[in-house]
Amino acid sequence: MSKILLTLAGLVAALFAGWVALTSLAPGTAVATWAPCPRNWAWAPAWLPRASPLGSVRFDLDVGHGKLCYGRPSLRGRRMLGGEAVPYGRLWRTGANEPTTLHLDGPARLGPIGLLPGSYSLYTVPGERAWQVVINRSTRQWGLESEYDEAVRAEELGRFEVAPRALASPLETLTFRAERLATGAVDLVLEWERVRLVVPLVAGLSDDEGGEEPY
Repeated sequence: MSKILLTLAGLVAALFAGWVALTSLAPGTAVATWAPCPRNWAWAPAWLPRASPLGSVRFDLDVGHGKLCYGRPSLRGRRMLGGEAVPYGRLWRTGANEPTTLHLDGPARLGPIGLLPGSYSLYTVPGERAWQVVINRSTRQWGLESEYDEAVRAEELGRFEVAPRALASPLETLTFRAERLATGAVDLVLEWERVRLVVPLVAGLSDDEGGEEPY
């Protein structure tokens, strides 16, 4: 019996070690579009129970695939967007825990910014009339806005504005969806509280557009 228990324990440990390895190595590789969402295991909070569960949405583009990984906070009776937790005019990780991260296995353009295959963190600066979307090559930091230091800021690729739209009724838990258009492009849609934000993502780059490369 003891040998069986030891064998089972060894198998469980090996499976867990493999899962940790897979979720550690996925960023920046084609693996990330189909593997479990990466965790930033170097940070202690990554090992703790999460009040905001990890969510993801996978989607197909005309050329290649993509996956968005994000933490899913809930309102729980609080005002979040424009409130104390997520004030207007301040950088936000666009979720909880690790920063929201976009994984691409082919070139694409998010808003006006061309991206080569790889992984990118997506921050936002919410506003009442306009939101800034911030694209960054750094994905290994914890999502706390205080961790967006000069070293992380130096990896920023660009910012662009998107106008928020109103939801008819409040949504309790932050949700991202990927809406495929007839053109083959995809709209990444953020919905939470009473806000709907649509960010266009198009596969491929023009001949004179080299794209920004992640690390």
